[in-house]
Amino acid sequence: MDSTSVIEQALETAVQSCDALGCPPKLAAAIRYAVFPAGARIRPRLTLAVAACSGVVDSPRVAATAASVELLHCASLVHDDLPCFDNADLRRHRPSVHKAFDERIALLVGDALIVLAFQNVARVFADHPHNFPALVLALGRAAGAPSGLVAGQAWECESGTPLEEYRRQKTGALFVAATVGGALSAGVDAVPWRALGESLGEAYQVADDVRDAFAETSELGKPAGRDELLGRPTALVELGVAGAVQRFQSLIQQAIDSIPPCRGAEFLRDLIELESQRLLPAHLLHRAA
Repeated sequence: MDSTSVIEQALETAVQSCDALGCPPKLAAAIRYAVFPAGARIRPRLTLAVAACSGVVDSPRVAATAASVELLHCASLVHDDLPCFDNADLRRHRPSVHKAFDERIALLVGDALIVLAFQNVARVFADHPHNFPALVLALGRAAGAPSGLVAGQAWECESGTPLEEYRRQKTGALFVAATVGGALSAGVDAVPWRALGESLGEAYQVADDVRDAFAETSELGKPAGRDELLGRPTALVELGVAGAVQRFQSLIQQAIDSIPPCRGAEFLRDLIELESQRLLPAHLLHRAA
């Protein structure tokens, strides 16, 4: 089974638990709406790839960990789009959750997805407690404070925002959870995989800054130009366009160089290079030049 099928099946299993009798129908529908259809799913794909490089494939624990990382990502998107933050009406080429349902439901959906991420891994690790506490800690650090998604979002409420901390928390933390989670769910030492997540997380945020400035809404599937409109700190403000692109390319190479010796290193390098081309394709770089 390919990685996309594994991820979608694992997400379906997790979301089905919210379709149970007794769940408010609108909440259940909005949770499903927030998770499906698929986005790029780069974070769970990374989790599966790290586990495969560690010698573990076709594992329900790895699949559930990958799904939980994606559930946290989906939660962050729902909250990010809310009127009190980005006030974005579009996500993944369709109305964002607060537009398709309402603001109250969207807030609850984000909360529910965070909780569901932990319930999901608890279910599959119940009979295999090895590494489970470390995995929960990794997911918790990625989700909360002082250095996770919540902290990253909270920097937008401050009068001054340190760009490096903002990037590390709002974007980088979940990439670290993806690589570390892949190793932990495979039962191997996670320390060698942390640098990969850190480099990819920063690279992704730099690319997102460039894309927001130069891509069209129709390409992004979400409103373009929000960073400038909302006065957000970006790599473009810090480094300029050429500097931001150069920084992205340097981080991608740094990520590739950080891959520990393993049987799947070549596949993982190819995955990272393909993702870098998807994030900043040639036509977008030409537009930004």
